[in-house]
Amino acid sequence: MSVSKQSEVTKTVRPEDEKLPLGTLIAYGFQHVLTMYGGIIAVPLIIGTAAGLNPGDISLLIASCLFMGGLATILQSWGVPFFGSQLPLVQGVSFAGVATMTAILAGGEGLQGIFGSVIVASVMGLIIAPFFAMIVRFFPPVVTGTVITTIGLSLMPVAAGWAMGGNREAEDFGSLRNVLIAVATLVVVLLLSRVGYAVISRLSILLSIVIGTAVCAMFGWADFSNIADRGYFAVPEPFAFGWPTVSVAAVISMFIVIIVTMTETTADIIAVGEIVDTKVDKKRIADGLRADMLSSAIAPVFNSFTQSAFAQNVGLVAITGVKSRYVVTAGGFILVVLGLLPVVGGLVAAVPTPVLGGAGIVLFGSVAASGVRTLAKVQYEGNMNMVIVAVSLAFGIIPVVEPDFYNSFPTWVGIILHSGISSAAIMAVLLNLLFNHIGAKGKDRSDRSVFVAGTNRVIKDEDLKRLINDEAILAEGDTIRDGKIYDCNGEEVPVVTAAQHQIVAEKLKNGEVKTREDLERVIKECDKP
Repeated sequence: MSVSKQSEVTKTVRPEDEKLPLGTLIAYGFQHVLTMYGGIIAVPLIIGTAAGLNPGDISLLIASCLFMGGLATILQSWGVPFFGSQLPLVQGVSFAGVATMTAILAGGEGLQGIFGSVIVASVMGLIIAPFFAMIVRFFPPVVTGTVITTIGLSLMPVAAGWAMGGNREAEDFGSLRNVLIAVATLVVVLLLSRVGYAVISRLSILLSIVIGTAVCAMFGWADFSNIADRGYFAVPEPFAFGWPTVSVAAVISMFIVIIVTMTETTADIIAVGEIVDTKVDKKRIADGLRADMLSSAIAPVFNSFTQSAFAQNVGLVAITGVKSRYVVTAGGFILVVLGLLPVVGGLVAAVPTPVLGGAGIVLFGSVAASGVRTLAKVQYEGNMNMVIVAVSLAFGIIPVVEPDFYNSFPTWVGIILHSGISSAAIMAVLLNLLFNHIGAKGKDRSDRSVFVAGTNRVIKDEDLKRLINDEAILAEGDTIRDGKIYDCNGEEVPVVTAAQHQIVAEKLKNGEVKTREDLERVIKECDKP
């Protein structure tokens, strides 16, 4: 193979397809598991307690959620045709449905009613997934940056709660000792991140958790006495709590949760795509959403609940720089093992919550920082993008700083907007439509999407000369800097000859140009003799 062909093949390899040694995969995968373990067991603990289950049954719920989270993660990251985004996304039980599920329990329908509504609503979500993915064209940097920033900021209360001890009913919640443990863990993360060895730097989160747990154990602040309480081996029993039941009201309320979950998963897919620096289009989002919905539909069979991507693990990808999806796949296998070996899960559960809090500050802050970096790409001059960011961020933060804000609204409004991520995403998309699409002099502004930015727009050199003579050829939001034209998203508009313009126009009409890379390739081909 020639050198030119080899370089061409190298360019086509996606960052997320990087292959790593098995030992490295397991280590990085275990780091992902530790990051999300507290979150994935929280939902079965809450729902199991609300359902009045005994400790043994709650343990069964936890094991089932770990088992299904692992299978869902493998499907999402590894992927099969039509299912799985093939991105480093960890899946687990979604927090979005907690309020709805407790409401179903309060209505007297029991766990069977929850499982039935999840199955039906997830199948409905599976059907609409390809159509839902079409909204990707309305996610330019002004939207994605706002949503990613909100994801990071909305997770900070979780990190703070962990740092204070996790259990608000405990006597030592918020104690100086807990906070100092979190701060010490944070310091270890920062110190390890500065080490000159890449492996240690990338494993800084995992190593800091191990070190923090070891130090806590030395002082008697970590309890490993109950790690075998749930037994040593257990296979999740299908329909262990009885056959699912279905009611219209429960299905409708759960379907609203599914819409929220799909919105959050879409945001997470876009966020991790930005961090990994890989192409994310509507097909990839549709595949990711289908994996989400298929996993959610199967989950109740094994006594689990709706599945979605975990935003905290998006932060881990950002802070470590490890972009390989196979790392997450390894984490999925570890989760499956934890679901089959409760004693191992008990060992992981013994990690002191303040230690997780110290690591979480870095993880979740990294997500917010990634969003700020994306927002830095947005052009704010001559348009309403600043207003879009300001209002959307405010709506995303409102339920974070004031959780009771929507209590007086109808239940369905609270379910949708109680998630800061959903609030920010909905508001950003709507305002972007208003100001950058239907509000742009009646012209369709879909070409401003981050996924197709500038692909159907070039300027002929003769038109550029007309511009110098004050003839208006600029579009809404265009700016001129250093003798070049930039659109409202800060993308440079290529200047071509009349002959090149005709070729580009034909290929656009035939659908051969769909991305900025396609456009640049066509222009280069025009230059060839």
